[in-house]
Amino acid sequence: MQGTPQPPKLYDFAPRLNTFRTDVIQGLQRPLKELPSKYFYDEIGSQLFDQICELPEYYPTRTEISIMQRNIQHIASALGPRCMLIEYGSGSSVKTRQLLEQLRPTAYVPIDISRQHLLNTATELAQAYPDIEMLPVCADYTSNFTLPQPSVKVARRIAYYPGSTIGNFDPNAAIRFLASIAQTCGQGGGLLIGVDLKKECNILHRAYNDSEGVTAQFNLHLLERINLELSSNFQLDQFSHYAFYNPTLGRIEMHLESLCRQQVHLDGQMVAFKLGETIWTESSYKFTLEEFAQLASEAGFRIEQVWLDTQQLFSIQYLSVE
Repeated sequence: MQGTPQPPKLYDFAPRLNTFRTDVIQGLQRPLKELPSKYFYDEIGSQLFDQICELPEYYPTRTEISIMQRNIQHIASALGPRCMLIEYGSGSSVKTRQLLEQLRPTAYVPIDISRQHLLNTATELAQAYPDIEMLPVCADYTSNFTLPQPSVKVARRIAYYPGSTIGNFDPNAAIRFLASIAQTCGQGGGLLIGVDLKKECNILHRAYNDSEGVTAQFNLHLLERINLELSSNFQLDQFSHYAFYNPTLGRIEMHLESLCRQQVHLDGQMVAFKLGETIWTESSYKFTLEEFAQLASEAGFRIEQVWLDTQQLFSIQYLSVE
């Protein structure tokens, strides 16, 4: 009788508690208060985001999956055989399974900040695809860390960045991040990326203000996490989820709005809030195809292929390192 399969080795570069504390305090001390969106993703936050992806109003996930399903053979052909597939922000790797099935990379490196969520997913994938070497990395993928080396030589490195997460960066930061991916992949490497496109504003509004309130719960959970891990005293019922599309800057902005004048204690310090004052928790930029091509070019990539849905809500793009 075979025993329970062992989980793959985890390469752990997760941010330490002091980093979380410093980022939160610095963000709340700014004139326009903000918190880094990467801290949404503890185990509970990751589970809530998985729920968001299944909501009827949230078009990006189902649209991206439909594009993958229709074009998976062409996508796998563009990436090529015997590659090392590196996924930034892997989460539950739902979309990745289609790619792993068709591409059969030599090695798969899922990178995610949520340790237990990552380990659970990597263990499932290792059982489902025993011929693919699984090398999970727990890290803030915008920080410096060392990628594990596969045991077998690979033909090229391919980065995978689905879900339109590139939109969470301001343009200059997006260019820097994409440039770092280009450096990681090197000559002959490439990037398969999901890019959300500009569209009618009401579609965007509904996607970030769902009728079931899951996105609001996801947003407010960030304060709940700060309370739990940093011994703060945010009263969640005194803040509300607030998300809107900013057409001038071409982005969704997600905030937590204070419903009263209040004071919050954090690490021996007091943070004051006015009525209506907000904490900015996330941006989500939307692009035209031309805008993203320019962004990619400045980061050292060339657009090779673009796949779209019939309504042109979303795109999957393959970029090669120039």
